[in-house]
Amino acid sequence: MITPLRFSLWLGFLTLGLTALARAELTVDINQGVEGTMPIAIVPFGQEALAGDNLAGIIAADLKNSGRFTPLDEVQMPERPVPPEAVNFPVWQSAGQEHVVIGQVVPGVGGAAYEATFTLFDAIRGTSLLSDRIPFKASDARHTAHRMADLIYQQLTGERGISNTRIAYVTASGAGKTREYRLQIADADGQGAREVMSSSEPIMSPVWSPDGKRMAYVSFEDRKAAIYVQNLSTGERRTVSATPGINGAPAWSPDGSTLALTLSKDGNPEIYTLDVASGALNRITRDDAIDTEASWSPDGRSLVMTSDRGGKPQLYLVSATGGEPQRLTYEGDYNARGVFSPDGRSLAMVHGGEGGYRIALMDMGSRHLKMLTRGRLDESPSFAANGRVILYTRKDGGRDQLAMVTVDGQSQRNIPIRGGEVRGAAWSP
Repeated sequence: MITPLRFSLWLGFLTLGLTALARAELTVDINQGVEGTMPIAIVPFGQEALAGDNLAGIIAADLKNSGRFTPLDEVQMPERPVPPEAVNFPVWQSAGQEHVVIGQVVPGVGGAAYEATFTLFDAIRGTSLLSDRIPFKASDARHTAHRMADLIYQQLTGERGISNTRIAYVTASGAGKTREYRLQIADADGQGAREVMSSSEPIMSPVWSPDGKRMAYVSFEDRKAAIYVQNLSTGERRTVSATPGINGAPAWSPDGSTLALTLSKDGNPEIYTLDVASGALNRITRDDAIDTEASWSPDGRSLVMTSDRGGKPQLYLVSATGGEPQRLTYEGDYNARGVFSPDGRSLAMVHGGEGGYRIALMDMGSRHLKMLTRGRLDESPSFAANGRVILYTRKDGGRDQLAMVTVDGQSQRNIPIRGGEVRGAAWSP
C-alpha cells in the first residue's frame, strides 16, 4: 500500500513536469560555441517565384543547430552565384569555406506550384557532391528547406539528418478558471506549431509512437489521471488506461504494439506493460518501492525505470517480461527519467546534485556519467532519431524553455516556442 510519505516522493518525481513557468515567448539563444565544426556557405537562393520563406536561411539555421556546422554569415560571402557554373571556387577557398551550397526556386511543373534545385560543392576540390530537384507547394516551403538540410547533413556526415523531424510539448497559460493546457507539435526548429488537444486540466508525458502517427499522453481532464492514445492525422483518440489511482508515464515499445505504464491500481506505483490492441496488462515490478518512468531499450527486451527501492530515486534495468531489476546509477542522490539512445549505447537522464537538476549521459559500457547541461532545473530528455542531439526543458532566470544539447555537450541552444509555460518535451522518430 502506498503511504503518504511515498506518495509525496512519487509526486516529487513528477514535480519537474508540473513546475510553474514564465509565460513569455521563448527565443533562440546559443549558449555555447562549437569547436571542430565544418565551415559551410549556404548562398541565398535565386527565388524567382517564391516570396516569403528564405530557404537558404532555413537550411543554414538547421545545419548550425545540428552542432556539426558553422555556416558563413551572408554579409561575409564573397559572391552570390545562382547557377552551378557561376561558382568561383578560389574565392570560397580564400574565405575558408570547405563546402558551398547554391540553389534557386522556379515555377513548378506537373501540378507542383514550385520547384527548388540545389547543389552541394566541395569548395576545396571544386567538385559537385550532391544535386537535387524538389517540387513543393508554397505551404511546404519550410519542410522543403528542412529536407534539403537533411540531405546535405547526411551527405557530409554519413548520418541521418533531423531537421525535418518534429517535437511535441505541453504549454500552459492563464490562471485559475482560465488555465488552459495544450498539447502541441512543431517542426524541430520550433516553427509551424499546431495543437493536438487542449484541456483546462493538466496534460503530461507526451510520447510519439515509433511510426510517428500516434501519440500517447496523460490527461487529467476528468479530474483524474488517464492515459490516451491519439491518431495525429485524424484526431481520433481513445482511453487506454483509466484504472483507479495513478495512470502515468506511458512509453511505446520499439514495435509500437505495447505501452509501458506506471499504475497504482494495486496500491503501490508499479511498472506494467499494456498491449494497445487488446488492452491486456502485464505487471513487471513487485516491490514496496515506487517504480515509475519506464522506457524501452531499442531491442524491446528491457526497460529502464526510476525507483526509490534503494532509498533514493535511481535508475534500474528490468526485463520487459519482469524479473529482478538491476541498479544502473550510483553517482549522486537523484537519477531519474532515463531514456536510451537509439543505438542503446547511452542512457540520458535527469541527474540531481550540486544544487540543481541537469541532463546527464551514461555510457552503458563503462557506466561513466557525463554532465551535458548546467542548468538549475533541466528535465524531460528525449533523443533525436540520429542519437546526436537531446531535446529537454529547462528553467533559466525564471523562464521555462525548450532546449537542445548535443551528446558531446558542446552545443546548446533554446528553441522558440509560443503559447506560455512549457513542459514535457518529446522528439519524433
